[in-house]
Amino acid sequence: MKQINDFEYPEELKPVFEKAKRLEWITIAYLVSTAVVIYLTMGNSQAMKTAWFEDLLSLTPAISFHVASKIFMKPPNKEFPYGYHRAISIAYLCSALALFSVGGFLVIDAIMTLVMAEHATIGTVVIFGHQVWLGYLMIAALLWGTFPAMILGRMKLPLARKLHEKNLYTDAKMNKADWMTASAAIFGVLGIGMGWWWADAVAALIISADIVHDGYTNLKQAVFDLMDQVPKTVNNQKTDPLIEEVKGVLSRQGWIRDFSIRLREEGHIYLGEGFVIANREENLTQLIEEATREVEKLDWRVQEFIIMPVKELPDKEKA
Repeated sequence: MKQINDFEYPEELKPVFEKAKRLEWITIAYLVSTAVVIYLTMGNSQAMKTAWFEDLLSLTPAISFHVASKIFMKPPNKEFPYGYHRAISIAYLCSALALFSVGGFLVIDAIMTLVMAEHATIGTVVIFGHQVWLGYLMIAALLWGTFPAMILGRMKLPLARKLHEKNLYTDAKMNKADWMTASAAIFGVLGIGMGWWWADAVAALIISADIVHDGYTNLKQAVFDLMDQVPKTVNNQKTDPLIEEVKGVLSRQGWIRDFSIRLREEGHIYLGEGFVIANREENLTQLIEEATREVEKLDWRVQEFIIMPVKELPDKEKA
């Protein structure tokens, strides 16, 4: 049986993990630069203020990823016998909550703008002796908040699936929220310039519905993970097909008459138990060890699987 304190990513995934960490550092630097640029050009535009606030909240997933990365590889001890892998789940919860909060904030802000019929104005600034409409500077700042965020998000998605990193996946979704919010703000600035005061609020309301949906889905899954729900896939929150593979291994053991299994997520790894009714007693310990190794070889995520012989299974737990 593998020891949980021996956890390391497989050799082929170590470069993927290092790349994910580099992308998250780039994301932090990028979001800070975006927040500074937008703050310097926001004027009295509500759309710009919304984009600025959203950028600040967007730092949560990247920062929580790095904090969790410093913690989860610590070996188990007397106080934490299962190790620190749930730091990943807590980081996932923080990121999902931030994503949901951004969506909720955008919905409330857009509705308030429409209800109160706020007519924002955009003035001019003097640059090198020339009077320039501040909206041009706003649009330039917002463009910086779109394309890099889009690229970063797309680069993180395949890494999140390989590492089974739901926090990283949520951060990719947050990057999507970043560029969608910036795009809505550009539309809003242009709308103000054309006299359409309602344009940015309507665009933000439509876009925020998608962000709220993503935030709610991930927030719900983050809570369920902490409640030991059966493992779910990173990208579509479906029951992980790896569970059926584990059942398949036990089904092929000629010495097992019946069984049930339990798997749970501890961050990006799985721990579990198999309760089996053996049809013979001889060499049972050796058979259990061989079956355990076969299950753990299925996937690097199965970090610990314990097979326990029992005399009877409850009907509802039979495989």
